[in-house]
Amino acid sequence: MASRNGRPPKNLGLLFEWHAENSNRTSLYLDRPFDIAPDRGTHFGVQDLASLVAETSGWLSAAGLRRGQRLAIIKDNHYDVVVLAAAAARLGAVPAMISPAAPDSVLRVILTRLDPALAVVTPSVLDRALADRRVLLPPDLPVVLLGKTSHSEARTVQQVDDIRGADAPPPAPRGDDEPMIVIHTSGTTGVPKLVVHSGDTILGAMSRLESIRWPIVESRRDDVVGTCVSFVHGRSVTWTYGQLNLAPKGLVAFAEPGLDTVAATLARHRPTTLEACPNIFQYWEELADTQPHLFEQVRLFVGTFDAIHPRTVRKFLSVSKRRMPIWGQGWGQSELGPVCAAMYSRRQMRRAGGLTSVTSDIGWPVPILNRVRVLDPQTGRPVAKGEQGLLFVKSKACCVDYLGETDRWTEKRDGKWWNTGDIGARAKFGKLRLIDREVDMIPGMSGIELESILLDRLPTARDVVVLGVPGGRPLPVLVMRDDHIDEQEWQRVSADLPGLDKPRVIPWGELPRTGTWKVRRPDLREQLLGSGETFGTGRWT
Repeated sequence: MASRNGRPPKNLGLLFEWHAENSNRTSLYLDRPFDIAPDRGTHFGVQDLASLVAETSGWLSAAGLRRGQRLAIIKDNHYDVVVLAAAAARLGAVPAMISPAAPDSVLRVILTRLDPALAVVTPSVLDRALADRRVLLPPDLPVVLLGKTSHSEARTVQQVDDIRGADAPPPAPRGDDEPMIVIHTSGTTGVPKLVVHSGDTILGAMSRLESIRWPIVESRRDDVVGTCVSFVHGRSVTWTYGQLNLAPKGLVAFAEPGLDTVAATLARHRPTTLEACPNIFQYWEELADTQPHLFEQVRLFVGTFDAIHPRTVRKFLSVSKRRMPIWGQGWGQSELGPVCAAMYSRRQMRRAGGLTSVTSDIGWPVPILNRVRVLDPQTGRPVAKGEQGLLFVKSKACCVDYLGETDRWTEKRDGKWWNTGDIGARAKFGKLRLIDREVDMIPGMSGIELESILLDRLPTARDVVVLGVPGGRPLPVLVMRDDHIDEQEWQRVSADLPGLDKPRVIPWGELPRTGTWKVRRPDLREQLLGSGETFGTGRWT
C-alpha cells in the first residue's frame, strides 16, 4: 500500500492511490472519454483515477503482464497513457510510452530495442501494423486492443472488454533506484532514444521542480490548469506529480489540438494556466485571433518541448485580460527534465524586436537542482562569456540508460555532466541563450532566431523552418495560412537578413512532425533537398 508519511511515493504506480488516501480534491476534465474507459465520461476525481489505475493493473495482469517485463503503450494521444503506465508500474512492470506519430520504420526499431512482453494499442495502430508487410508489431507479441476493428480476430489480439474486470493484484512496485519507466525523445533527428528513468530520477529529482511553490508560476488552489501535450512524453509524468502535489481546483487534459475541439473545451473549462507544445500554441494563434475571449482568464502560459517564438508569446499575452499575465518557458530534455526557466511579460515583448529574438534567452539554471557549463566542442574547455559552445548539464535527474543503446548513453556522459547536444552561450549575470541543436547549426547565425524574426514579420505564417544547406544559402521553408507568399512581400521581410535562398512554401500537412509537434528536420531535408547533409556532426543527438 502507498505510504502516508507526508511525502508522495517516487513510484508512479502508487502515486494516485497515495493522493486518494490523503483526500486530494482535484478534478480532472477531459475533451473526450479515455480510450481505456470509454463509458466513464469526461470528469474524474483523484479517487476515480486511483480506482482506474488499480482496475487497469488487473486486466494487464490478466493479459499476462508480469513484474519486471516491459509494456509497450502505443495509442492515440490521451492522458490515459499515464494511467496505463501507472497501472503497469503498480505491477512492477516497466511501461514504455510510445508515440503513434512515429513512422512505421521508426516504430519497428523502437519495438526491437524494447522487446516488450505485451502491447496496448488503439485500432488505428493495429490497422497500421496489420497493413504493414514488413511487420510493424512482432507477430507473436500479445496485444490488448482498446476498441473495435475488423482485424481484431488476429491470434495474439485480446479485446480489452474480454479481460476487463479481472481482480487487481496487490501493488508490487520496483525499488526507487530500479528502472521504473521508459519514455522516448522527440525524434527530430532520427529514431528516438528510449530513455530509461528510475523512480529516483523522474519523480524523486526531475519532478521536484514541479512541486515547489514558486511565486507567480505555482498552481494555486483556485487554479484551473490546462495542458495540451504529447502524453507519451515524460513531461506528462512530472506534470502529474507536480499538479497532484499542488492540488489546484481543476485539471484539463486536451487530447486533441484541433481548433474546433479546443475551442469547445475552452468554452466549458476556462483555464487560468495553460501549457502546450510551442508549435501547438503557434497553431492556436488563429484561435486567439478569432475567439480571443477563450484565453482571457489565463494568467500563466507555459511552453515546453521546443523553442517558442516572440510572435506567439506576444499574441497570447495580448488576449489575456489578467492584469499581469506571464509566459513561462522551460528548456530541458527527456533525459534531464527541466534545466532552465525564463519568464516573459507584456512589457518585455513590446520592447523586443529587430534582429534578435528575446525568447532565445532561456533564463537561468534552476537553483540547487541543475548546473550548466558551456564548452568548446573540439577542446572540451569552457568558452568565454558570449561565445558559443555545447551545453553540458549536471543534474540528479539524469536518466539511467538508453535502452538498447548504452554505448550512446555513455558517449553523452562526461563524469557527472551530460552533453545535451545543444549549442548555446552565456550572457550577462549567467543567463543562457539557446542558439541551435548542434546537428542543425548554421555557421554565423542562429536558425532559431531567424525563424523567430520571420514569424514576427509574416503574420499569416503558420510556421517557419530555416534549414542550413552546406554549399548553399540557408533555405526558408514557409507554411502560410493561404499557402502563398508573393515575391514583393518576401523581399520586404528578408531584405536586411543574412543571404537566404528563395523560400519554399509547403502546406501544413506536408511538414513532417513528431508527437510533440516538433519538425523532423532530417525528413524535411530529404523531402525538399534530397539530402540529409548538415553543417553539424550529429554526434550528440
